[in-house]
Amino acid sequence: MKNTGFDLIGDIHGQHLKLTSLLNKLGYLPEAGGFSHPEGRQVVFLGDYIDRGPQVREVLQTVRAMVEGGNAVALMGNHELNAVRYFSKDETGRWLRDHGRNNAKGMRATLEQFKGLDEEWQDWLAWMRRLPLFWEQEGFRAVHACWDPKCVERVQGQTLEDEAFLRASAVKDSPEGQAVELLLKGPEIDLPSGMTFCDKEGIRRKQIRVRWWNLPERAEYGELAMPQPMDRPGEVPEEVLREIPCYGPFEKPVFFGHYWLPASLPREPFDQNVACLDFSAAGDGPLVAYRWDGPSPLSGERFVESAAVSPPERS
Repeated sequence: MKNTGFDLIGDIHGQHLKLTSLLNKLGYLPEAGGFSHPEGRQVVFLGDYIDRGPQVREVLQTVRAMVEGGNAVALMGNHELNAVRYFSKDETGRWLRDHGRNNAKGMRATLEQFKGLDEEWQDWLAWMRRLPLFWEQEGFRAVHACWDPKCVERVQGQTLEDEAFLRASAVKDSPEGQAVELLLKGPEIDLPSGMTFCDKEGIRRKQIRVRWWNLPERAEYGELAMPQPMDRPGEVPEEVLREIPCYGPFEKPVFFGHYWLPASLPREPFDQNVACLDFSAAGDGPLVAYRWDGPSPLSGERFVESAAVSPPERS
């Protein structure tokens, strides 16, 4: 069936009820463990299927069934990247992602749901390694956290299924590592010495995530912070500001998730060609999609969100 449009969906994080609610609202029907659209539309999942939520297995099963049925494209998110690294070793036998307390805490919800299912979990890790790092169509682009042409070119045709690329991407200062980190985690900058903040999980940070579009010539730290500006004074040094990727106003529309926007924010694009679709579905927010039907300035009218649904009780 000829594709008639795309529906781009933000971070799911184990919220299967919100996923099925949104797919139903978008007109998709159950099919062979997944969903398909009677008019041939296709979903583009923007990554982060695992962690935090209570139905990680169900989300993975639905997403994979849709991909294998030709009804979806699934991109890698930073949580899938973290999981692959957490269970992979370098040539010396060391884990690619440290097994310290904070990293173990981040994996806890997922691993509890796969307890006693080691073989199945290994199969999911192999599936995650095959996920593409970005996706581009004639009319739009999709990535988990940040679109940067240099990074896209650097990882073109690569997946974490390639052991050498996987290991290289886990080296922070390598070309592969810099590219993968930017695409899947977005740009971050160091705060001035002595300045910190606590993130949503209570971890004290010395860096902040910053936006990568509509950048001014001069800016204070708090002005650039994502997901919302914060009270952090001090002007960002010019050389630091120049290093942040800046998506131009005349580039193709780009869709991404990752940034955990507060559920209270209006569903609208950041710019005429820039839209984030993560409105905290992992918490109290809805799962959000954008209906793409061809080139035009992005519009808040094309955002669609799941119903407010409560997760099931887990015994």
